[in-house]
Amino acid sequence: MDGTVLVADDDRTIRTVLTQALTRAGCKVHATSSLTTLMRWVGEGKGDVVISDVVMPDGNGLEMLPKIAEDRPGLPVIVISAQNTIMTAIKAAEAEAYDYLPKPFDLPELMKRTAKALSEKRNAPSVKPEVEERPDELPLVGRTEVMQALYRLIARVMNTDLPLMITGESGTGKSLIARAIHDFSDRRTLPFVAATSAELAELEGPANLLSQVRGGTLLVDEIADLPDEVQARLVRMIDSPGDHSPRFMATSQTDLQAAMDAGKLRQDLYYRICGTALHVPALRERVEDIVLLADHFLVRAENEGAPHRVLSSDASELLRILAWPGNVRQLENIIRRLALTARSEEITKTEVAGVLGPQPDVAPAFGGSSSEKLSESVARHLQRYFDLHGDMLPPPGLYQRVLREVETPLIEIALAATGGNQAKCADLLGINRNTLRKKITDLEIEVTRRRKLM
Repeated sequence: MDGTVLVADDDRTIRTVLTQALTRAGCKVHATSSLTTLMRWVGEGKGDVVISDVVMPDGNGLEMLPKIAEDRPGLPVIVISAQNTIMTAIKAAEAEAYDYLPKPFDLPELMKRTAKALSEKRNAPSVKPEVEERPDELPLVGRTEVMQALYRLIARVMNTDLPLMITGESGTGKSLIARAIHDFSDRRTLPFVAATSAELAELEGPANLLSQVRGGTLLVDEIADLPDEVQARLVRMIDSPGDHSPRFMATSQTDLQAAMDAGKLRQDLYYRICGTALHVPALRERVEDIVLLADHFLVRAENEGAPHRVLSSDASELLRILAWPGNVRQLENIIRRLALTARSEEITKTEVAGVLGPQPDVAPAFGGSSSEKLSESVARHLQRYFDLHGDMLPPPGLYQRVLREVETPLIEIALAATGGNQAKCADLLGINRNTLRKKITDLEIEVTRRRKLM
């Protein structure tokens, strides 16, 4: 790499790591913990790429992007943030950030994106109007790769006019995603209307809905459940929307291909509504986000008047191993109840179990049937990951990310099986003990020694 990179982050460790890595790669680096200093450097014409945190002691990094675009049109800004929510990704996209990565970020991935930014000569971005601030109401919190990929895809399709199909199991937040895309899109000043089957079935239903939406966003929930005659009316409505065409969105928890094969979903409707497809992962597909979400809901409950609560380590572990058939909505309801009923500040495993009641059997960790080979299960999940990106490729560095996703739980389970004895664990895995120690450190795996009953 060849160029000058400006790094702004209040974490000294991150500044040091980035400075060392970029310098070894051939870049000149100016690092600071102050947005004021960063903006002075930008105004002086320094830097070919900016890497900036969002929350800084003297301001918000995202709020500086329009000023940077005004002072230095075409200067790429890569945003990094520990605020792992959909709003951060959306606001970064709206502010014309060159790229966005959540913390903790993958250093090789950040280096690749920085190299790409240095090599590209970007056109001057247009400054978009600021988005009205509102509370982060969405239960779309997560730092797993599958959620970060979803955030990035949402940010890319937000201001297009293409119809949007949002799929996922019940309770994953499909309708909330549709609403968020509308509220942060160029149509946000226009109505958002959720159409019911009964409204579509009325004689003047389609005309009345188009009159209500007035060029905004029209959402149809569970499209595969609509009667055939209603689906036909919806097709005609999409084909002839009138003078003020809305953006059409639909949700479904049904396998749409299977629904078409069974004659439950019209092909002409499917091809009209699936301009872009978003798949919302089930909670069991992003286990590492469960405790993060639970903490998010505890904070929200406290803000609404509930007592301050925290999860014990045993309670957190119980939440992680459950199947969660109701997904994020089920988790939210459980946590809200615990916030009100727990006997002390720390929520115990016993209290969680008492609120949960009987649970269905947990699905195999890799999905599929018990006779399915591990390689087949992994192949299905990888294909789903690629499908999530639509017509675009996933971010570079996929090989190492996939290895890390498999390696971490393998080592954690092996350590648990050997009672935290690293010598036995290394022997079980067939690797050198020093190699195991390094992986435990690199992957930030917590080791707890205990007597293992055999």
